[in-house]
Amino acid sequence: MRLIILGPPGAGKGTQASLIAEHYEIPAISTGDIFRANIKNETELGQQVKEILASGGYVSDDITNAIVADRLQEEDATAGFLLDGYPRTTAQVAALDKVLAQSGLALDRVLELVVDDEIVVDRLLKRAEVEGRSDDSEEVIRERMALYHRETEPLSSAYEQRGLLVTVDGVGEVDEVAQRIVTALGS
Repeated sequence: MRLIILGPPGAGKGTQASLIAEHYEIPAISTGDIFRANIKNETELGQQVKEILASGGYVSDDITNAIVADRLQEEDATAGFLLDGYPRTTAQVAALDKVLAQSGLALDRVLELVVDDEIVVDRLLKRAEVEGRSDDSEEVIRERMALYHRETEPLSSAYEQRGLLVTVDGVGEVDEVAQRIVTALGS
């Protein structure tokens, strides 16, 4: 199973991605996790990414495309994968299409978690308190939401036109949402 999970920041993608990955026995590949690991390890990439994320921006397509292309070549991703946080732009969709085509692969489904903006803002502010995430101030959250609506939300339409999009209500208990996802992907 080759999947993408879409949704605004705070929609529960990371939580659901790990459950989906476990269910289908595929790796959940999170660009956010890759970036945060580089920041923590103070790599050159990590220092670039830290500045970008602190301002509420997205990491450039070139950097992100290269990281994802490299990750998809790893052995654990040959039987399938779930991409979380990628693609975010139409240019990244084209880059992913090219990488998959070169390997003779295609996506099976694109899952979109749908959550109201105000619920997302509340979730992220609570997460910032609990996890001490400095990149989750209300101003930065709202900027990331605006960027999501402008650049990433249009991907839903593109994948819907390809017949790949499955939308799921992302509001509710974790297990409830997970069950909706399994049901939706099973159809």
